[in-house]
Amino acid sequence: MRTRHVLIAIVVLGIVATAGIYALLQKLGDHLPALLPPGRACVIDAGSAPVASSGSSSTVTSVPLDSEQVANAATITAVGLRRGVPRRALVVALATAWQESKLENLAGGDRDSIGLFQQRPSQGWGKPEQIADPRYAANAFYTALLKVKGWEKMRVTDAAQEVQRSAHPEAYEKWVDESEIMARALSGEATGAVSCTVTESSSHGVEAAQTLAAGVKLDWGNVSTADVTDLVGVALKVREQKTGWQYAHWMVAHAQDHGVKRVAFNDMEWTAKSGSWARITQRGGAGGDRVVAEVY
Repeated sequence: MRTRHVLIAIVVLGIVATAGIYALLQKLGDHLPALLPPGRACVIDAGSAPVASSGSSSTVTSVPLDSEQVANAATITAVGLRRGVPRRALVVALATAWQESKLENLAGGDRDSIGLFQQRPSQGWGKPEQIADPRYAANAFYTALLKVKGWEKMRVTDAAQEVQRSAHPEAYEKWVDESEIMARALSGEATGAVSCTVTESSSHGVEAAQTLAAGVKLDWGNVSTADVTDLVGVALKVREQKTGWQYAHWMVAHAQDHGVKRVAFNDMEWTAKSGSWARITQRGGAGGDRVVAEVY
């Protein structure tokens, strides 16, 4: 009889523990991706100072992402920069995409929602194949945001809600810290701030270089290119460091997709092997007038 009571007690404790864990997971909800990230190949750094959202005692100094997330974040930012939107708009867009899709280009979602921003064809956002294009989706979001009167003075979550009309209007605010860091780095305000460890791509040689150049044109438009000698890749001309770091960080963010093994700018280089930025010590390092991306 005593053994039976012990077994019953163990079973009850197991049920209680399971229920407790389930309740905790339900409470965490959307916070799970931040607390339990899968394998992250990339990190975007805050630069010299941490970013803290107003009213929050927590600080964030870096953002871990996988290769798909960082590439999508770079494209969202590039589309905004190409349009000349304020950095505040970049933050709103990134926070919105993080909440809606975790920066993943989803094939579906709630009802007929599609893509990074979970935009719905039935709500006039475009055709499904259009919304599935990250560049189209980002452009559509910026267009809608810029039509909101006074969006610049709103909290990020309020500005996002004016566009998205979500059932959870406060949800976007929890991604503000991370989005501030991403916007700062991807807009070239921080140097050597996007680092990725990538595996060798299936795309090699001239084909990889052509694909990379096509991706640059899609995100950035007709940028000036420079001749590259003794390597296969793409070189972009720049007039200022901020623009150079925009391109350099974009190249690293898209390295996995386009077979990039090395990016050099302003006497610094990132390599797929090291996964990080370092000062170029050998002669012939890249200067401040062009960004060089070498492919496998």
